[in-house]
Amino acid sequence: MLSACRALALAAVVVSTGNIAHAKPVPLDRIVAVVDKDVVMESELNNRVEAVQRQLSDRNITLPPESVLKNQVLEQLVLENLQLQMGRNGGIRIDDWTLNDAVTQIAERNGLTIEEFRKNLEADGLSYAEAREEIRREMIINRVRQRQITSRIQISEQEIDNFLRSPEGQASQQVEYRLGHILISTPDNPTPSQVQAAEKEANNISVQLKQGANFAEMAITYSKGQNALNGGDLGWRSAEQLPTLFAEQAAKMNTGQVSQPVRSAGGFHIFKLMDTRGNEKVMEEQVNVRHILIKPNEIRNDLEAQMMARDLYDRIESGESFSDLAKAFSDDPGSALNGGSLDWISPQTLVPEFQKAMSETPQDVVSKPFRSSFGWHILEVKGKRQADISNQVRRNQVRELLGMRKFEEELEVWLREIRDQSFVEIRL
Repeated sequence: MLSACRALALAAVVVSTGNIAHAKPVPLDRIVAVVDKDVVMESELNNRVEAVQRQLSDRNITLPPESVLKNQVLEQLVLENLQLQMGRNGGIRIDDWTLNDAVTQIAERNGLTIEEFRKNLEADGLSYAEAREEIRREMIINRVRQRQITSRIQISEQEIDNFLRSPEGQASQQVEYRLGHILISTPDNPTPSQVQAAEKEANNISVQLKQGANFAEMAITYSKGQNALNGGDLGWRSAEQLPTLFAEQAAKMNTGQVSQPVRSAGGFHIFKLMDTRGNEKVMEEQVNVRHILIKPNEIRNDLEAQMMARDLYDRIESGESFSDLAKAFSDDPGSALNGGSLDWISPQTLVPEFQKAMSETPQDVVSKPFRSSFGWHILEVKGKRQADISNQVRRNQVRELLGMRKFEEELEVWLREIRDQSFVEIRL
């Protein structure tokens, strides 16, 4: 059943011209798509089309015919509506506090105060209230996608190793790509004639692009990809952030080059390599430190633990071996066997109390006992260095970004699934 506000939107008003019997009803709004248990209204479609038109005009991109743009935008609204319904059914809510934080962050990223952000929106023809609700919608959709798709994704250590050893992985460690993308889609289980028609259209677009046609305009008009309304621009991404097919094409293209159509299960893809850039080394301050930890437990209370730590400190000051005492008394099993050594470690990985004591203690000097959430510590700094951790960072990025790649691949499949499994009636 449609919601009350949706039902009211379908009402009509009667304008009197002196004789009410001859007055004609004037529709306030109308349905342009039925989407399962909800609808997309013409006012929503018109508002979104106007917003897209403003964005494209600001970027000096020639607008496609209004009918083409409306169809593109309506399909986007249908998919959003399905995801918002899933969010409502799944109990996903964005409260005002969370929304306020998100709006503040968006304003700050653009170097604006909230008041300046509000004025900029109004100058673009969008009210602050409308913008807040649009941000709320996007946050709900993102949470739905995270909930539905993340569970499908697993990244193993072997996958990371395989990627790092691959030619693509080697290249991606130094290069990021800005890639343009156009998708001429085919339905699930397409007929040979459907494949042939899509391939013909893709070849024709590729030829036009190579003859100088504007890529962004062609993407907006023809592409069925997620970034179509953004001119097909995927932004700056390293190879591992791109779907496999995209990364393979980017790695073998020159800047400015347009690819031949490349087929996948979803249709035919056309790429343009807009630009490339290199990655910088990642340096980190590391400290070589060793410590002794004495924890309060069922045998000794906190005061007794403190007194024991003080006694060990006095014994070290009297000349006894830090390493031997750590092996004998430290309650940190991970470092005790190594004489208390934590080896080279990033200060950011340690609790604040440990960081503070470590920064205040001169090298080769044993600190006085201090407390952290773990217990009572004595530490000694053995050295400091600037370390190149690019390799480690790259491995962590590969784990995260292989997940992002799989996420995007699964997202396309999942969106197609929910679209195919839902009742959608277009009335445009």
